[in-house]
Parts: sequence; structure tokens; C-alpha cells
Amino acid sequence: MNKSFSLVATTLLLCLCAACAKTTLRKVPLNADLDTMIGQMLMVGFRGTAVNATSPIVQDIRDRHLGTVILFDYDVALHHPQRNISSPEQVECLVTELKKYADIPLLVAVDQEGGHVSRLKEKYGFPASTSAADLGRHNDPSITEKAGALTGKTLARVGINWDLAPVVDVNTNPDCPVIGKLDRSFSPDPYIVITQAKAFITGLHSTGVLSCLKHFPGHGSSMTDSHMGLTDVSGTWSPTELIPYKQMIAARTCDAIMSAHIFNTHLDPDLPATLSPQILTELLRNQLGFTGVILTDDMQMGAIHKHYDFKQAIAQAITAGADMLVFGNNLQYDPNVTRKAIAAIKELVQSGKISQSRIKASFDRIMKLKTKLQAMNPPVQL
Repeated sequence: MNKSFSLVATTLLLCLCAACAKTTLRKVPLNADLDTMIGQMLMVGFRGTAVNATSPIVQDIRDRHLGTVILFDYDVALHHPQRNISSPEQVECLVTELKKYADIPLLVAVDQEGGHVSRLKEKYGFPASTSAADLGRHNDPSITEKAGALTGKTLARVGINWDLAPVVDVNTNPDCPVIGKLDRSFSPDPYIVITQAKAFITGLHSTGVLSCLKHFPGHGSSMTDSHMGLTDVSGTWSPTELIPYKQMIAARTCDAIMSAHIFNTHLDPDLPATLSPQILTELLRNQLGFTGVILTDDMQMGAIHKHYDFKQAIAQAITAGADMLVFGNNLQYDPNVTRKAIAAIKELVQSGKISQSRIKASFDRIMKLKTKLQAMNPPVQL
């Protein structure tokens, strides 16, 4: 037999065997030590379409209890059209390999909104997807639910269990460079946004995939891109942008909510939403009643890293009320970012600046989310 063919066949066989084992029962713990709880509070990106036991991300999962990874198809820092995704078969093997190193069930996230913001693209062999704007124009919940189900099936087939979608930003500014211009919003009407988002989530849930509303408290009116730097919506934001969150939280439709790196003096005169206790704790938790996981947008985006020190940003995000800190590790790349973030959080706890009970509260919410995922996908005891 040709040696190269034999190697390919062996690799595929190993991947298939691993795929069969990917539903093995792993317990979601009620309690954990401080290191484990901190590791579960991080979502981190990495480079590579394949991993092994020596890969930095595998070491993070195995040794540092990293709770969530995020996949991308394009490496922004390298300006290179390959990151983690090249084909359905490759992604399934990658995800299966990552999951086997986790002692607590691993969340594998991706931005698969549909349309422009889709990491699993047709050119890699995945099904075509429809943008939120197109779904909103049809305004037919049955069509949107089918779109959500198709998205969920696409993710579930390769082992991805968390879609960072739908966007519930109200399209108040069609020229917004990161929302309206990219067809990421369902509608300028908040009630159409609600109807469409609920239908999309129903579709995702039917396939056992979690959702995430974004970007709280509303990014649809912005004039600039928070990836690049400070985005001030004080002159354009409207309370209308909170309506989808109010109603969907009340309806218990939310798995998780992502914060926006926007600055809004009407809500906090000093801090952007991701770092604001007034916005994440007082408004989102206390006034709107959200009890689930709050995750940040990418902490390496310009709106944060250009204005705040690494440790300062971490401290302020946790103080604000964020449960999970996202380091996409794509806009800039640091293979040690997980280790550094864990060290920073542990130092904050040991110095008394953040209480261990605050860490435990976030850990509990994350474990509840993972338990919900297992309830949608009952694991098989092997």
C-alpha cells in the first residue's frame, strides 16, 4: 500500500474512532478549586487546523482547565486565509481532539451568524447561510427557524456546540460599519428583531446548539468600529435598543449575552459597557433580571486594549459583572494568553481585589450553561 495513502487512511480512522467517543459522559462539577474555576471563565482562540498533546491550546485545556475555545477561518494578525477551518472533516477531527483533553465538558464556539459573518463558509464545503438582514426582510419565523436549524446542524455535525449568534442589535443606523453595513441586524424594528431572534434560537436548540445574544446594550447605532478603537454611541443610542433584551430575558430565551465595547454616557459616564458595573450588573442583572452567563466581546479589540492595561481590563470586566472573558487571540496573537489571564485573575483574588465568591458565582453560571447543553444533548455512558 502507498505510504501516503496509508497515513491518510490511518488518520481518518483515528478521527472516526474519536468521533464515536465524543459523547462520552463528562461530569459538570458543582464545585472546583480556584484554578479550575478561573480556567472555566476564559474563552480563547488559537492557531492551527490540527492539534496534538504538545499544542499550547491543548495544554491550556488539559493543564489549566480552559473552559471554552473559539474557532476562526481567517488569521487577522498574519493576514492569512487559514486559521482553524479548512473542511468539515478537518473541523470535526480538530474539535474531537480538543474535547478529549477536557476534564469538564468543553464549549466550542464560533461566530456563525449567517451571510458575511460566517466562519464555516461554502468554500470550505459547508452549506450556504442566510444573513440576518435577509431573514428580517422576509419576516417569516418559520423560514428563520429553518435557517437556525440548518446552522445548528452544520455546527453539531462537526462537534461545535455554541453559536455566538443571533445578533439582536437594532438596525438604527444602516451605515454602521460593523452591523448595518454587514447585514448582521434583522431589522430597524425591535419587535421584528425579537421575533426573528427567537425563531433562530429555536432552530439552534432543536439541534442541541447553544446561542448568544449580542451586543449588549446595543451596537446598531454606532458610527465606528470597536475593533479599531473607542466607539461612542452617546449621541446615537436609543433605549429602543434595549427592547429585544428586555423581552427575551423575560421570556427566558437567552442562553448567554455578549457585552459591547461601546461607550454610552447615558448609561455610564466613565466606562465602556464591557467594563461597566452600571451596565452589566445594575442594568443587565438587576433591572432586566438576566441570571445567565455574561461574556465579553473580544478583550483584544482596539476599544479595550488601546485604552486599558491587560490586567486592568481583566479586573474591571470581572468587577463589572462579566462571567467569561473572551480572548480571540486573532487580532493579536499570544500563545501564552490563557496562562497570563489566569495568573492575573488569581493575583486579583489573592490580593483581595476580587473575592473568591465572585469567581464562584461566575463558575456556577458557566456550569449551569454546560448542564443545559448536556440536557439538550444527553451524553452516552461508555
